[in-house]
Amino acid sequence: MMENNSSKRYLIGGGAAACAVCCAPPVLALMGIAGAGTAATVATFAFAGLVFGLVVAAAGLAAFVLQKERRDREFAVRASSHDSDPLPDPVRRSSTG
Repeated sequence: MMENNSSKRYLIGGGAAACAVCCAPPVLALMGIAGAGTAATVATFAFAGLVFGLVVAAAGLAAFVLQKERRDREFAVRASSHDSDPLPDPVRRSSTG
């Protein structure tokens, strides 16, 4: 039996239409789930990176402030000690000897 080309074309077209009606929605749904999962993963990594950066910045700022306060206290203690008397005025010598 010999079939002409137009009947094969209709058969293939009908099979493609049936596949599109039957199989495409679940495949597209799985692709959507995969895409949403990927987007959620990327968002999670971006948010986690942002939070990590903020925590590191806050810790660095706190360390800087504490170090500055400690340094200021040390300078205040050194400045208020009684051992630091002013130097006496130098004795001037005459140029004639």
